[in-house]
Amino acid sequence: MPQATTLFGLLPVVLALVIQSGSHCVQAQNVPFYIPFYDQSANGFTMPARGWNTYGLQANPKTSKFFFNDANFRQQCSYIQTQPGYDYYCSLDSGWSVGGNGDEYGRLIPEPSVIPNITDLANFLHSKGLLLGVYVLPGAFTSDANKLVYGTNIKIGSLFNTTSDPSGKTCNDYNARNNFLYSLDGVQQWHNSVVNQFAEWGIDFIKLDYVTPGSPEGGCMPYDSSSSVIAFHNAIKQSGRTIRLDISWKLDRDLPYWEIWRDNADSLRTDQDINNSGSNTLVSWATVQRAIENFRIYITQQTLDPTRQGQGIQVRPDMDNAYVGNAQQITGLSDVQRYSVAIHWIGAGANYITGSDLTNIDSLGKQLLYNEEAMDVADFTSQWPMQPRNPEGWGTPGGSASMQLQAWISGPNEQGTAVVILTNLGPDQGQGGFGTNWGGVHNVSIALNDLGIGPDCKNGGKIWSVRRVWGGGGSGGPDHTGPWNITTAVESWLGPGESVLYKFQKME
Repeated sequence: MPQATTLFGLLPVVLALVIQSGSHCVQAQNVPFYIPFYDQSANGFTMPARGWNTYGLQANPKTSKFFFNDANFRQQCSYIQTQPGYDYYCSLDSGWSVGGNGDEYGRLIPEPSVIPNITDLANFLHSKGLLLGVYVLPGAFTSDANKLVYGTNIKIGSLFNTTSDPSGKTCNDYNARNNFLYSLDGVQQWHNSVVNQFAEWGIDFIKLDYVTPGSPEGGCMPYDSSSSVIAFHNAIKQSGRTIRLDISWKLDRDLPYWEIWRDNADSLRTDQDINNSGSNTLVSWATVQRAIENFRIYITQQTLDPTRQGQGIQVRPDMDNAYVGNAQQITGLSDVQRYSVAIHWIGAGANYITGSDLTNIDSLGKQLLYNEEAMDVADFTSQWPMQPRNPEGWGTPGGSASMQLQAWISGPNEQGTAVVILTNLGPDQGQGGFGTNWGGVHNVSIALNDLGIGPDCKNGGKIWSVRRVWGGGGSGGPDHTGPWNITTAVESWLGPGESVLYKFQKME
């Protein structure tokens, strides 16, 4: 792709009205254009989670004065602005519970120095219209082997899995825990006892981390702890409380595991953590590129596999915390890059949970988390996730390959509404998947036919009214401008790390 001169960095977005090459509706990988959509999740949710999670500030204590305790947790949560139709969670990550043992029945115990009264905390959040989340790992503490499962005469240790995995290793004893042999009577009763206690406390969200196959890369972990997801799901069902189950991380999405995640969890981590543990800033652009690439892989698994088409996606993507609330010296991202995080997380219809320091949020952070027009777009993409459609200048425009210069489309729905995102991810910093390293400002252009909404497409139209919701904060132009009518293509000059978000409405 040719590089633009710096003059183009001063130009506004141009909505191309010229005829683009190709007059037919491009079919990605010779597969007819398919519009993915979300459906109700296993535990009954129809919208992604929103809110705030502690882990970014826990893992990066140099970025703020946050100390992991009840008072600071409440303070952060008090800054959340809620919107009707969504569940907003304040979620405690690793470290909220005692690390070496459970109670007399092997159930988790809140760490007194962190959360002295978890029921009181839950009541506080509920009084503000917020919900409480907690972090758990598969299995029970190894030190609790001689304790009985609540309501039974079954020793917890008798349920432990001590067999080797297919590689010949025994990796069931990890993080002071032991994985279960899930076929044994007593395992589900133990999970029921844990979740029932959570329900009594007022817990609304469970993040189940270190699920395999998938996580972690390296280390010695149980080869397959997918049955823990089933056990927690069944425990939630019998508890009578509405609890969301998020599973993590970077999980295997081939069969049979995809069906396990789909039928039991509400969201799954498509990537690993994107924060900079122990750093002076919360996140880096390199890991954001990786998170976007992992979502691209996730959504193309749904759109290109005929066996997954025609049915709603029940388990939503969790792309990790959206670090968009703070200025660059805290976040580690430029304003342009912060826009891109918000645009891609919203476009994906993913969980929109931030890890930013909400006590130090700036004006841009407020817009990226709460702007009404952008949240209206999020209402749409929460039902119709974006998918990649390679822009002009490539051998397969309209395809779904990983690209530095990329176009995405969400929808259209039956009312002729769509969302389009154009982006220049900038030079690949090693994990972006596209492998190109163009600097400077570039034109990202795509024909409507290549987006799947041109006049030659089944879901297309001759004229579209286009509104630029977010201009990306850089050369892409200002926010909240338009609408314009376009007939053939959309384009924008975008610098490295810059994205633009459009809302489309079919006129004819």
